Amino acid sequence: MTDYMDRLPKDMLPSSLDHIILGSSDIQQGIAWMEELTGVRALFGGVHPGRGTCNAVLQLGSHRYLEIVAPDPLQAPQSRYADLRVLREPRLIAWAVRARDIVALAKKAGGAGIAITGPNDGSRARPDGKILRWKFFRLQDDRSGLLPFFIEWNRKSIHPSVDAPAGCRLDRYHLQSEEWQALTQICQELDVDVTIKHGKEPLLRAHISSPKGEVELTS
Repeated sequence: MTDYMDRLPKDMLPSSLDHIILGSSDIQQGIAWMEELTGVRALFGGVHPGRGTCNAVLQLGSHRYLEIVAPDPLQAPQSRYADLRVLREPRLIAWAVRARDIVALAKKAGGAGIAITGPNDGSRARPDGKILRWKFFRLQDDRSGLLPFFIEWNRKSIHPSVDAPAGCRLDRYHLQSEEWQALTQICQELDVDVTIKHGKEPLLRAHISSPKGEVELTS
């Protein structure tokens, strides 16, 4: 395990990182907060039916993006996202890794003794009427969002990064936890090449280049 960590360049970007999720108590507040930090205004992306949330997106580079997620006032709140309503300011709450074959990866997780939920189907309608579809699974114990969930986009869907507002770039991304060795083992089993550092407080940490300079987001 130590050898695996030694092979990872410091603060490298996971090669398969798809997007990072910024939670907010209100979608317009989240959009304005991120615009104040970066100078780039995220684009409203639509709602997640049955999940009680809506989102906005901005590009973070090729096939990477930031998703702002907030409660959808027209849907009943779901237990997984209930904490969003009490956030005093936006913060990172989760991140997603791309899978080339989500079914095969799910089987690999099972073979390694890693309990998951899914794969399940997901979708949302963009304001322009285009439907985005994907499959995803989550780890049953994702350490409160510290470990990623896994997503495979439908080949007929436009990846959100393609036409999301540009100007920002994700430069560095790493995790921090007292359980860094156990988390590293799980990530290694699932081919996630993320840097995990030892730290007393569990954290997601992202460094983003923007028109206003470097921005750091944490959980």
